[in-house]
Amino acid sequence: MDTLVILVVIALVSILMVGIAERLDVAWPALMVVIAAGTGLVPAWRDVHVEPDLILPLFLPPLLFATAQRTSWGLFRRRWRTLVGLALLLTTASIAVVAGTVWALVPGLTFAVAVAIGAAVSPPDPVAVEAVAAPLGIPRRLVAVLQSEGLFNDAVALVVFQTAVAAAVQQQPFGPGVLLRFGYGLVAATALGMALGAAAVWLRGRLGAVAARNAVTLVLPFAVYLAAEELQASGVVAVVVAALHIGSRQEPEQVEDRLSGAALWDVIELLVTGLAFGLIGIELGWAVREAGDQLPAMLGTGVVVGLALLGLRLAWLCGWTGVVRATGDPTAAPRTLREAVVLTWCGMRGLATLALALAIPTTLEDGGPLPGRTEMVVVASTVIAMTLLLPAFTLPLVVRGLGVDREAEREQAAEDRVAARARDAVVAHLRALPGLPELPEDRAAQVRAALAELEAMLGGPATAERRERVLELRRRRELQRWLQDEALAAARREVVAARGERGIDPAAADRVLRRLDLVSRGAATSRTWWRRRDEDVRTSRPPS
Repeated sequence: MDTLVILVVIALVSILMVGIAERLDVAWPALMVVIAAGTGLVPAWRDVHVEPDLILPLFLPPLLFATAQRTSWGLFRRRWRTLVGLALLLTTASIAVVAGTVWALVPGLTFAVAVAIGAAVSPPDPVAVEAVAAPLGIPRRLVAVLQSEGLFNDAVALVVFQTAVAAAVQQQPFGPGVLLRFGYGLVAATALGMALGAAAVWLRGRLGAVAARNAVTLVLPFAVYLAAEELQASGVVAVVVAALHIGSRQEPEQVEDRLSGAALWDVIELLVTGLAFGLIGIELGWAVREAGDQLPAMLGTGVVVGLALLGLRLAWLCGWTGVVRATGDPTAAPRTLREAVVLTWCGMRGLATLALALAIPTTLEDGGPLPGRTEMVVVASTVIAMTLLLPAFTLPLVVRGLGVDREAEREQAAEDRVAARARDAVVAHLRALPGLPELPEDRAAQVRAALAELEAMLGGPATAERRERVLELRRRRELQRWLQDEALAAARREVVAARGERGIDPAAADRVLRRLDLVSRGAATSRTWWRRRDEDVRTSRPPS
């Protein structure tokens, strides 16, 4: 019951922090971490401790699924260099640098444990990036790179972490078997994600209720993650693949599914993100109290590790600008040193880092204590504070100071191009319709005038002459509705098709599609209203 009360309190505080952060122009998840860390000052909450085995399965799957829904297969195909250069190579290099640093600084630490903590603190967290960086006006190009990197670098880190922990607990040397484990985990997770994603699409197609179809997407991330972990595969990759598969199979006519699903996931993201970052704050306070008198030395090690990570990331991204410019892709990043600095400052560690650090066992296989476990938790907590809290409160200044927020007009142009394609598709579709009657250019004005006349007539007695005029106006209105439905359907098909194409930003396509969905819902609501009015006329009842 105490845990339930704490979760409810964290959820309520999250809602309040959203409003406060908007006024202060800071990232609300960072405020959540600070507030939650301060709970250690409350005596009743000092013993609060969350089981680390529950953190990843509870919070990571839905947040990964929500983030992956904003991307597409086409975006990942276009960003394969980012996946290789950042998610794979940079993560591996970061693990090596951190492992060497802590192995040299912490006496009595085995190399396997050093590799484990390196794997825990190396991958930037896609949840933190989405929650902190995305709302601050950072160009979509940069956010897309961070998302692409964050969705897959956890898979690399998790495989290395699990292999290193097993070697540390069993007191065996850390060997090259990690490559085989990584290859199996990647292939198995991809196959599982595709299979369960296809099963979800099949099930959604046979459910009539919109709520039931949306419930499938809510349960799916947890089912995919747990199934992948049971098979010793990467739950992260499996969830991302399942989300991408569902996104690529959406139907243009699923208007209510998209609108209600988007509203559902907005609420879920806010609450789960608040709970996740609140628990990060609680665990940070716990780690500090656990360190005791050794806290200053542990914090010093953590600061050195954090600086090493920032330095490596900055050097890597500055060098990566040459690779990006050589590709000639104007949508890739970073293209300049300023963008490299922003991407470095956005390399935030969060939920995954803390959960992995806490997941390091306390004892060896023979029952003895695992050397350096507390130091590793404090190091991870320090890295989170350096890479999450500091950038979260200073990122708006960095973005404005470097001028990288001036791409808003170009990104609006990308959205306008998608909208223009939708308009062209509507024109082409309507011209190709067989038997379309000749409509004068002023027909829209005539129809509006006729409908106004209809509304005036509906207040009087339903005479035979007026009934005939109502029927004629109804025929005109039905023609207008048919043309509107055909136009909206053609526009939605074009935008859904464009979403997965090369050179199209899925986020821009999603914004255009949402506008079309809202118009479609408005048209459906209006159609229901007019149907009721027509029924009133036919039965000579006063209009409702």
